[in-house]
Amino acid sequence: MTSAISLLSPVEADLDLLTENLKTLIGARHPVLYAAAEHLFGAKGKRLRPAIVFLVSRATMLDREITLRHRRLAEITEMIHTASLVHDDVVDESELRRGIPTVHSSFGNRIAVLAGDFLFAQSSWYLANLDNLEVVKLLSRVIMDLAEGEIQQGLSRFSVSMSIDAYLEKSYCKTASLVANSSKAAVLLSDGSPSLAEAMYNYGKHLGLAFQIVDDILDFTGSTEELGKPAGSDLKDGNLTAPVLYAMQEKPYLEALIEREFAQLDDLEQAVALVRDSQGIERSWELARHHSRVASESLEVLPSSPSKQVLVKLTDYVLNRHY
Repeated sequence: MTSAISLLSPVEADLDLLTENLKTLIGARHPVLYAAAEHLFGAKGKRLRPAIVFLVSRATMLDREITLRHRRLAEITEMIHTASLVHDDVVDESELRRGIPTVHSSFGNRIAVLAGDFLFAQSSWYLANLDNLEVVKLLSRVIMDLAEGEIQQGLSRFSVSMSIDAYLEKSYCKTASLVANSSKAAVLLSDGSPSLAEAMYNYGKHLGLAFQIVDDILDFTGSTEELGKPAGSDLKDGNLTAPVLYAMQEKPYLEALIEREFAQLDDLEQAVALVRDSQGIERSWELARHHSRVASESLEVLPSSPSKQVLVKLTDYVLNRHY
């Protein structure tokens, strides 16, 4: 399988500059927050979200160089994403993320919450300074969606009445909204047409949904080493995802295990086994493939370019990744 790093090589220089700029933007006035930022932005993650902003920017600028505003949009996108991860890790009490100690496990809850708040505040400040009201509205909506998604998840823990539609709505808020709205914003900064902006919004929305569904499948099929957490971690926390929701339709006992919140010994192991023994994982793959296909079709309006080719390849990448 093509790795994310090799796939994103056309925007590698953009991403390297982004990492350096992010450290500078956080500034050295707050030593502990700067240390937290170094910890976050120094790690060589996939950086898919800002990469998509760069790819959409280049695919819609073509013979023109992308602007400083495009670069700032990519930085804002990564700031918002990182801030949400820092807060999620505090809420979920996660000690590791992808095998790396989380900010709160390294610096404590107080600093982690403040670091997340600081990143959200910084992103809002730089967003306002783009002087584009439509882009400000789009990215402000993302921050609202992230909070809404986290609230939805908290209120629906161990809720066996949750529907696939509610799951997709929550997944949109927590994952797809940022990809969708930042992709649309990149087109607006390129002075693209409203129809092109809407097409790139749909690309980001459906790519983000496919990404999240695959993430939820990997919670049952991936190894602890690859995921950086034990299998079934989401289920243990009462976060019911597509494989579980589909499995419940054919395994009634799974519902009983969830309703008693895995109170008895081996309940969780039984639940994971029931999901793996059902059609839940395969039906989830079908759902992910559907959203990947819709994302790919949304790119048909783009003129041919190397950046467009990578955007198309990303629709396959999200289906074939292992972590």
